[in-house]
Order: sequence, then structure tokens, then C-alpha cells
Amino acid sequence: MATDAGDPIPRFPAGFLWGVSTSAHQIEGAADERGPSVWDVFTAGPGRVKDGSTAAVACDHYHRYPEDVALLAGLGVDAYRFSVSWPRAGSPGGLDFYDRLVDELCAAGVRPVPTLFHWDLPASLDWLERDTAHRFAAYVSTVAERLNDRVSTWITLNEPAEHTLLGHALGVHAPGRRLLFDALPVAHHQLLAHGLAVRALRAAGAGDIGIANSHGPTWPASADPADVQAAAFYDTLLNRLFAEPLLLGEYPDGLGELMPSPDLAADLKTIAEPLDWYGVNYYAPTLVGAPLGTETESGGVPIPAELPFSVREITGRPRTDFGWPVVPEGLTELLCGFRARYGDRLPPIVITENGCSYEGLDDQDRIAYLDAHLRALHAAVAAGVDVRGYFVWSLLDNFEWAEGYARRFGLVHVDYATLERVPKASYHWFRDVLRAQR
Repeated sequence: MATDAGDPIPRFPAGFLWGVSTSAHQIEGAADERGPSVWDVFTAGPGRVKDGSTAAVACDHYHRYPEDVALLAGLGVDAYRFSVSWPRAGSPGGLDFYDRLVDELCAAGVRPVPTLFHWDLPASLDWLERDTAHRFAAYVSTVAERLNDRVSTWITLNEPAEHTLLGHALGVHAPGRRLLFDALPVAHHQLLAHGLAVRALRAAGAGDIGIANSHGPTWPASADPADVQAAAFYDTLLNRLFAEPLLLGEYPDGLGELMPSPDLAADLKTIAEPLDWYGVNYYAPTLVGAPLGTETESGGVPIPAELPFSVREITGRPRTDFGWPVVPEGLTELLCGFRARYGDRLPPIVITENGCSYEGLDDQDRIAYLDAHLRALHAAVAAGVDVRGYFVWSLLDNFEWAEGYARRFGLVHVDYATLERVPKASYHWFRDVLRAQR
């Protein structure tokens, strides 16, 4: 998907927030200087990570953060989305690291945007247990008390849908459970944790609070009613289940009664605490049909035959090195669809992740991908969707969960033997885009 310099990216509204994202477990390393997470336990098991690697060192951001903040400053972003490691924050002196990181970002003129949970649950906790939501709120209060004097924008959770589906329903991510629909309590407890965290942040005087939910259009494999019905069910599980409790204060029909709660109405009131903005992580649509009676695959993840849908291959599109189809117009479709579905219940949108895996320093395919998605995002803005910001995933090549180090999403190349950072062509391209937007 090579690209040539074309027309400039259309201008986004004044005050639009430009940033890049990372997460603690994927880049920090220094695993011996924090408590264990479910991902440490998971990766210690044989065959769970494709290259057999762990995130014990990763990019060693914990020790090299000044170098990485300098890269952010050179890139010219307004904001840096990182995550706070709950196991690190709970370890002696663990919050000192985030103090240093936030100070370094502020000195560089980059807004710190911490995500408070990005999948690295302390190994002693379990999202199947309701108490974990309350433990999360207590942890959030501690972090907010420490950082709120310098942090103005907060994210509660990252992708509770994926953490539920991949980690608890299908077992391909930590903690490695294969519960299928018995994983639904994990979804509810994460959403409850989000609402409790919003309250904890507000109590600490914090504002500008959002969540980073993953979403994508669901396309029926055909007009056959069985395919349309299967696609609607998939869309409910991956999109509506995680959006509507937040935005509407209710679960999609039939799902609320499956949730473990002593008082569901009270839980939903907590979950629907007002947000200042709604974060969307977008990568690709999903083509869904009726069950085929055999296992299918979505983004390298096996979809069991016993589920009431199958995932089909989107053909005729370029693919990233991860095998994901490149469908930039799906971002326009998604955002316009959300606006039509939720109307004035939809807060302003921030794209909290968008990116792709490609090899090489001269990563023209990544440039083409980001260029096309920014144009698709601008089309949504032109259609009337209130979009306030865009974050590229990711600043650095990193530990890509069950894929290990085989996938490179970074604007900056990391040599995992020497830990040397080298900006790619896409880094310089994005820097120039940001200069032109100002």
C-alpha cells in the first residue's frame, strides 16, 4: 500500500487534540520493580505468546522515559496517552515513576493523558469478582490524589470488550480463561469499575474524563436473514454491550438480566456517570455471518464453532502485516452511525487509538494507512460528528500481547537487543502533518 505525497490532510477544527498512545505493560519493562499482573502469569505459561517472549524488559521505558519524552517533543504532539500500571502503583515507590513521567511531559509541553486500566490487572485480583470494581475505584483515588495537580485529562479503562472476549471468553489473552458467555460478569464488573472510577476522579477534583472503547462496523456476510441476524448479534456483543450502558444507562435487550448484580438499576446509574468525551479505538470492520459449524478466525483469533455467528474474511482490501483489512471509510461509517444511533446522548468523540502493524523504517504503508484514516475522520467531522482529538497507536514498537514482538505498530522503531530508538518515515510524516495543522 505504498503512497506518494498528495494533497494536504484537510484542516481539523481549532483546538483539535493530536497525540500518540502506549500502554504500561507493553513498553515499561522493569517487571522486577512492581507486583505481578495477570499478564506476567499468562506469559509464563508455555505456548501462550507466539514467540515465547515476555514483557519483562519490553522497551525499558521505565528507565528510558526521558528519551521517549524527547521523541514526543520532537514529534510535536499535544498529548501523550500512556497507562498507569495498577501492579506498579500498588508497589512501594511505584507512583514515583508516574510523578517523574508526568513532570517530564509537562516540562516538554506535552499533555499527560493516563489510562488507569490497560489490561494489566494485579495477579491477586479477578474481574469475575464484583469487589474488583471497588478495588479499582480505591486505586484510582490514590492515583488521582497523586497526579491530579498536573493531569487534566483522564481515561478510566481501555477496551473492556477485548479484555472480556480475548482474556475471559476465548482464552487467548490473560488471564487465559475460555468461558464463552459465562464471561459476561467480566464485562459488567469492568463497566461498574468505570463508573466508580468516574465518581472517584470527580471526588478528587478531576475533570475531562473519558473511556477508550474499541468499536468497528459490523457487516453482514450477505443479505440472507441468517447472516443479518448473526451480524446484529455480534454488533450487540462487541459494540452495543459496551456503549449503551455508558451512554443510555441500559443494556441491550436481553443482556441486563444476564448480569450479576444485587441492584442492576443502581449499577447502571453508576455506569452511566456523565462523560466529558467518549474514546473510540478503531482498526477495522468485521464481516459476520451465520454459524458455519466450523471454527473461523478474526484477526488471528480463533472463533469457536459453537458461537451463534462466524467471522468471514473481508476481501479485496490491502492488509497490514497483522492480516487486518485496511478500511478507512469504516471509521466514517462507525462515527456517523454512532451519531445517528445515540444522538445527543453521545458526548464529543476522541479517537484514542488508530494504527497498523508494518515492518521497516521506510514505512510508506503506515503513512498511507494513517493518511487515509485521517481523511476518513475528517469526513465524519464534515458530516457533523463532534470529534475532538486523534491518537496514533503507537509511539513505539512494543510487546504486542499474545503476538509478542512479532508485530510493529510504532512510529519509532525499537531494536529489542540494544533498545535503540530510531524514528521511522511515518514519525517524520506525522510531525509534518501536525505542523501543517497549526
